[in-house]
Amino acid sequence: MFQVGQLVGGTSSFVNARDAVVARVEQTAQSAETLKARRQSNKLLLRALKAWKRGETVPAAQLALDATDADDTNAQAFHLLAITLEKLGHLHKALVTYEKAYALDPNDPDLVLNLGLTAWNTGSPSAAERLFRLYIETRPDKPEGYNNLASVLRDKGEIDQAIEVIRGAIYRIPDQPMLWNTLATVLSEDGKVEEGLVFYEEALRLDPNLARVWHNLGYSYVHLGRCEESLAAYNSALALSTNHHERIEALHSRSICMMAMGKLDEGFREYEVRNHREFRAFVLHHTKAPRWNGEPLEGKRLLMVGEQGLGDEVMFANVLPDLARQIGEKGKLHIAVDSRLIPIFKRSFPLADVGRYEHRKVDGLEVRICPWALTDGGPDHYASFGTPLHILRKTPSDFPKQKYLDADAARTAEFRSRLATLGPGPYVGICWRSMVLGAKRRKYFSAIEGWGPILSTPGVTFVNLQYGEVAAELKIAQENFGVTIHNFADLNLKDDLDGAAALTSACDLVLSAPTATAAMAGALGKEVWFLVAAPVWPQLGTDHYPWYAKSRVISCEKFADWDTLMPKVRGELERFAAS
Repeated sequence: MFQVGQLVGGTSSFVNARDAVVARVEQTAQSAETLKARRQSNKLLLRALKAWKRGETVPAAQLALDATDADDTNAQAFHLLAITLEKLGHLHKALVTYEKAYALDPNDPDLVLNLGLTAWNTGSPSAAERLFRLYIETRPDKPEGYNNLASVLRDKGEIDQAIEVIRGAIYRIPDQPMLWNTLATVLSEDGKVEEGLVFYEEALRLDPNLARVWHNLGYSYVHLGRCEESLAAYNSALALSTNHHERIEALHSRSICMMAMGKLDEGFREYEVRNHREFRAFVLHHTKAPRWNGEPLEGKRLLMVGEQGLGDEVMFANVLPDLARQIGEKGKLHIAVDSRLIPIFKRSFPLADVGRYEHRKVDGLEVRICPWALTDGGPDHYASFGTPLHILRKTPSDFPKQKYLDADAARTAEFRSRLATLGPGPYVGICWRSMVLGAKRRKYFSAIEGWGPILSTPGVTFVNLQYGEVAAELKIAQENFGVTIHNFADLNLKDDLDGAAALTSACDLVLSAPTATAAMAGALGKEVWFLVAAPVWPQLGTDHYPWYAKSRVISCEKFADWDTLMPKVRGELERFAAS
């Protein structure tokens, strides 16, 4: 309260004092409004958090957005909004929102951590690495920074550095199971799956209730062909997990394990979890029709939409002939596929309508739309290619031993003539890798340098079926082994799939890693040998791929032990050539 003596100094002093009083009153009023806004924002934020924990991502995002509208200085509200945006797939918006939250509260280390994660997910690993190192500087005794830094280094292919980061962290804080789990994961994804088991076990010794570690252990066991142990580990993960998103991932992984064991009735039914809206690979289909779940199809219109990668699209097409028969002449089968597959599917299913699917984004989710199939009221039902499996394929014996795709006969004959000019057969098409070879996937494929024993097999003419840029690898085969892998430069094996199918059909045998090339060969009814790092789930508990008429799997006895596998394949190829 001002005293009378403060007014001594004339009118000027009185005016200054009056302005000061007014400013304080206004500041007090503003503080009250600010406090009211923050309270309202925090109420909305609390509701958003509860929705997030229930797995309700869209409502959580809307409530978090409302919280930022109520108080645009609430860093925590922006933080949660960023998290929900990232979950919905709006990665760049999430990154901007994290940056806004960080600007409001640069002393929040969790923001630095999440900002790094989003940078990583948006394809900026170097930025993510810097942010994770910054987090470690501010929180050197927290495992999350080391965990994420090692993971991003692994994805950059810097495996040794990733291992050193984790080892250093373990020396500093050895009682953190997260670090032992990360060390095991880095080793496993570098192909040292068996070595990684020891560190998963140590993580579980420190905390046997960690669902994520049980999940990772199950993943390792299935790669080693130890499916019973894998199933038990996934069951433990599901029993312990309280996180909605983790449970969906664990259910998906367990379904693959059951399929690998030949438990198809259970496995294919649980595999439908991939169609859950919260699953990472969920794809929304733009149609008002209900999903087909075994209802009678005679005389109905059914839209079938390809899913996942090109190889899965071809492999899952195994069910289409069954569906066409059920629909009959009075109904209509609509087939939506990758545009490159349209000529093949039109030829193979002449009574069906075949077209492409197009991609859009809705609420951050990928949407596949097929406007050509939605005319005249649209279909009665729709399904992804893989959905009928839990209805039509309950045991491996339910897979018919017949081809279901047809190559162009004229182009096939042309390629046979061209192959004959290369010398005597047999003509063996080869494909050694996927086009997508990140740090996580590389372990499943042998580099061309390892194919020496196969390529030096006498009496065989090798034909390139490897799509993508291969000039350097073909040169390695020539220089290292003195072998020409014949390549038709006028055929784009990646984009002209109809031509690739014709060339594949002209070959006598296909040797391939588990790729779209191998799937195409099998669907065309060609004899195909799959060379795999370990038994894979599409074998469905058998020694072959039941999806195809003539297939065989030759698997490494130890995970990715290509040096032992290749001479074995050569012996089998010699017998094939002699016959």
